[in-house]
Amino acid sequence: MGTLQFHYFHLMPWPHLPPDFDTAYDSAWVTLPNANYDPEKGHALYNRYFDEIERADKLGWDSVIVNEHHQNAYGTMPSPNIMAAVLTQRVKRAKIGIVGNALPLHDDPLRVAEELAMLDVISGGRIISGFVRGTGMEYFSYNINPTISRERMNEAHDLIIAAWTRPGPFAWEGEHYNYKYVNIWPRPIQQPLPIWLPGTASRETIDFAASHKYPYMTVFMPMEQRKMAYAMYRRIAEEKYGYEAAPEQLAFCTPVVVSETDEDARKIADEYLMWLFDKGLKVKPEFNFPPGYISEGSMRGMLMSGALTRPKPDLQTLIDTGVVIVGSVDTVIEKLAYYTDELHAGMLVTGGHVGAMPDELVLKGQELMANEVMPHFRPKPTEKKPLPVEITTTSA
Repeated sequence: MGTLQFHYFHLMPWPHLPPDFDTAYDSAWVTLPNANYDPEKGHALYNRYFDEIERADKLGWDSVIVNEHHQNAYGTMPSPNIMAAVLTQRVKRAKIGIVGNALPLHDDPLRVAEELAMLDVISGGRIISGFVRGTGMEYFSYNINPTISRERMNEAHDLIIAAWTRPGPFAWEGEHYNYKYVNIWPRPIQQPLPIWLPGTASRETIDFAASHKYPYMTVFMPMEQRKMAYAMYRRIAEEKYGYEAAPEQLAFCTPVVVSETDEDARKIADEYLMWLFDKGLKVKPEFNFPPGYISEGSMRGMLMSGALTRPKPDLQTLIDTGVVIVGSVDTVIEKLAYYTDELHAGMLVTGGHVGAMPDELVLKGQELMANEVMPHFRPKPTEKKPLPVEITTTSA
């Protein structure tokens, strides 16, 4: 059984959807009227979510992770850097992952570089910086041209890395961003910050991640698609960039529901986990892929795989295809071992809270993962052989 890092991911969802959501609304993104959001309930939810994340730190998770999404009930974190700022004061040991800032949505990547540098200094060098293009839905919410999103992503990335690592001031003259003076204060402690790239198996993102040796994170993905993405990463790393990818470069974001028995875990998943797929990820098809958002090659691959024509999955299908892991401690260990032993992936990204799950169930899952599952995947302590004792004698 290989080793595995455990990263606690929180979506901060809005579970209080109207009773007629399934029939009256066609999307939880972009067009869901914000009259359905109650700021007073939101205040209580944010503080509860911060408590859950703080517990994960105390229970020994390697990092806690937030992300960026806009105008939706799936995840109420339009500014993940603000969330990370709060967590620097509550999370004392674990790294704090922002996976990630959606770079093409922002016209000022230098501001992103400054904020992440500040957070790294405040946290004592504990920030993980994820960079993402953002979902197709975000391009409707922010009115950004999706056909140039990858160009903006790549240039913003290069500018931010330069701002973190090059002595300033220097000028930046690019295709999409221009600055006479790049000279950020403060500079980050980590040079540069660790960077992750989440994705949905597009060749372009995998190639970019492999070229920089960044961890690539698959998200809510069937096992067969995940295997193909990891194989592509390894092949590109070896054939194009001349190195062998390490397990720490392959991450998987997979919802995990663990309980005392398989039956109990199944009941919990059926009642709460399915909120994610039935409600949180309910999106009008046209919002998913705005024109020009993905390349012809990636679209061809999705059509060939059948990903665009699959029916809405039920819980059993999600379990059978490996999109989620549901079961007892032994079942979860067995399924995670497949990732470490067969796929050679080294980082699990998962969370405890889904939909309207009560806090006592979140806590139970956190504790079972920390106390019963994690120890099986931690590096085994090396045995220290006793040093030989040298016996000396003295003559009388």
